[in-house]
Amino acid sequence: MYTDSHCHLYDTRGADLDDVITSARAAGVTTMITVGCDAATTAQAIDIASRYEGIYATAGLHPHEAVHGVDTIQHFFDDANVIAVGEAGLDYFYEHSPRADQRVAFAAQIQIAHDRKLPLVVHTRDAWDDTFDVFAAEGTPERTIFHCFTGGPEEARRCLDMGAYLSFSGIVTFKTATDLHDAAKLCPADRMLAETDSPYLAPIPHRGTTNRPAYVTHVVQALADLRGVPLDDVRRATVENACLAFPGLRP
Repeated sequence: MYTDSHCHLYDTRGADLDDVITSARAAGVTTMITVGCDAATTAQAIDIASRYEGIYATAGLHPHEAVHGVDTIQHFFDDANVIAVGEAGLDYFYEHSPRADQRVAFAAQIQIAHDRKLPLVVHTRDAWDDTFDVFAAEGTPERTIFHCFTGGPEEARRCLDMGAYLSFSGIVTFKTATDLHDAAKLCPADRMLAETDSPYLAPIPHRGTTNRPAYVTHVVQALADLRGVPLDDVRRATVENACLAFPGLRP
């Protein structure tokens, strides 16, 4: 079996949700975490998790949506289907919300993770130094996951030194992502996760199409190839690590 540690099942780009989930299970993907990015998508993620076995939800305010304020998602953390906070973080590439608002929302969600003893799912893009600065000020939750990790060896080491997990997406299948490949090689086997971030970032050989959880198998294969180990070793490690990173999962 496989685990997709980060996807957005409420956004299938027109595909039937039942078909997306059925194809995932046919590929051996038995566990999926569907991630909220604001109040509306968090509500959708919770609804999906409540209706399908093996699917879990997070509640979060993406940095793009930070301007709306964390108060808009606070009530979702009382829902039993919510197993983590996020995705939360900083995105200085698009800056859909002002940087100051992003930092406030990020810090607030770190505090929620601390208070509720929940894992924290982190999104960071073009904002590594500020991301680490916010963690230095707020403290790192016991279980912190850098989703869709896109850094190189230096950023990987800094994340690992914090005790965080690195979650690799379809980008790891891209030939040009050499720094990311180096990070994937140095990541300890017990700190590695696999995700799709679907519907985004479809891996090779599906690049350019709508991504879906079934394709996490290609991410796991790429990690195994980079590390020179059997596929089953990485598959097993990413499944076991997901259960450690997200204790709300029921294997």
